[in-house]
Amino acid sequence: MTSAFDDKAMDRRRFLFALFGGGAVVALGAVTATRLMNRKGGSAMAAATPAANASLQMLQLECFADEDGRDLGVCDVRKVVLTDAQWQQRLSPAAFNVLRHAGTEMAFSGPHEKPNHKGLYRCAGCDTALFNANTQFDSGTGWPSFWQPIAKRNVIEHRDTSFGMERIAISCAGCDGHLGHVFDDGPQPTGLRYCMNSVAMRFVAFAG
Repeated sequence: MTSAFDDKAMDRRRFLFALFGGGAVVALGAVTATRLMNRKGGSAMAAATPAANASLQMLQLECFADEDGRDLGVCDVRKVVLTDAQWQQRLSPAAFNVLRHAGTEMAFSGPHEKPNHKGLYRCAGCDTALFNANTQFDSGTGWPSFWQPIAKRNVIEHRDTSFGMERIAISCAGCDGHLGHVFDDGPQPTGLRYCMNSVAMRFVAFAG
């Protein structure tokens, strides 16, 4: 037979065991999960974020060689998905404003004329090949302009109704970074003008 005091003491011991024992199990589970994630090259906290999960998305993009621009065919590429803080570390303030917040640089503020060397333009955010310099022309607008992208699969077109206008915006397929807009007042053979922001791209001159 047990007394009321003994019953209360037993109940208290069970409560404490459940409280701290359960906490130990949770802590052990967290440590185990962290170790497992570290073996895979990540962290448990990073794996729980939408950005980290989205970064596992694979894309099929057209790849090109830097030295001569030759087409290397379709490549499997991991889509670049970062937080705003990570993008700010990677990009200049001007490039961050354009690529991540669909800003527009001032006309004539960056390199906009066709370069003297053969080469290609890559995304400043993820290095996806975007335009060959042999399709660039002087549009007189103050922004680098091209009559076609280097590969259709490397850019994304979507409807833009900002500022009371209806336009077709162009984004990089490799990171969803905003590049500029496309208009139907360009030269032949396409009649299109891909009007891009210079800070959203980097020029790579071919060797030789």
